[in-house]
Amino acid sequence: MRRLWGMSTGRFGLIVVAVVVATAAVSLVWTPFDPQQVEISNRWAPPGWPHLLGTDASGRDILSLLMAGARTTVLVAVGSGVVATILGVALAALGALTARWLRESVAVLVDILIAFPVLVIAMMISAVWGGSLGVVIWSVGIGFGVNIARVTRPELRRVLHSDFVLAGRASGLTPAQNLVRHLLPNVAPVFIVQLSWSMAVAVLAEAGLSYLGFGAPVTEPSWGLLLAELQQFITVHPLSVVWPGLAITLTVLGLNLLGDALREATDPTLSRSPFATRRARLHIPEVVS
Repeated sequence: MRRLWGMSTGRFGLIVVAVVVATAAVSLVWTPFDPQQVEISNRWAPPGWPHLLGTDASGRDILSLLMAGARTTVLVAVGSGVVATILGVALAALGALTARWLRESVAVLVDILIAFPVLVIAMMISAVWGGSLGVVIWSVGIGFGVNIARVTRPELRRVLHSDFVLAGRASGLTPAQNLVRHLLPNVAPVFIVQLSWSMAVAVLAEAGLSYLGFGAPVTEPSWGLLLAELQQFITVHPLSVVWPGLAITLTVLGLNLLGDALREATDPTLSRSPFATRRARLHIPEVVS
């Protein structure tokens, strides 16, 4: 954590993600106004007191809608991340640690699944089963789980032939024990980057699907739904569209930067030694013999 906080990208990512999660948690018990409260007489109120970000065409408080929409964002990001993690690790392990025929079958399956765009799959499933957060979480999680498996599998194969893995196998460790104790920790940096990227794109996917009407139902607060509703009035009230767009942009940027900082903080080959850090701070030049 000290190394992560010491990087500007890590600090920014941590702060943004913490603010979004805290906002989602607070909105469970309190929002300035009822997010679904309609007041036609108070429509398009400018930013100020008591509506700090103004109101929309129905008189609903935009700040309350953003706070409630953060719950949907966190739920989709975490839910799709869990699905992608389970599926990605399972496929990567099957593609790296099993018999040759099974490894090749998994590789072909991953190549086939990765050819289908995630958003297209989500839209097809939503058209059949109806738009819901569950459909978004599962479709996005499965789509990015395949991406995680494709990137993680070669790293597992590379680490599989390391001396410490062979020593663990000789000492009697089962393939599952070797996977948990030696293989996964050594591919964690690559896995973390892919997972954070998947969660960031999941936020964009949910917003995009909700914007198109294939994501969260209209009764569920969502940044994508709010953006779609306010975008119709962008020429008359352009400032109102800024708030949901800014929330989506900052969240995606924070997740990406946090993942990049986590990769650098957890990868020993990218971290500088204490002597190198002290030498850089003191501006001591290296001596080349």
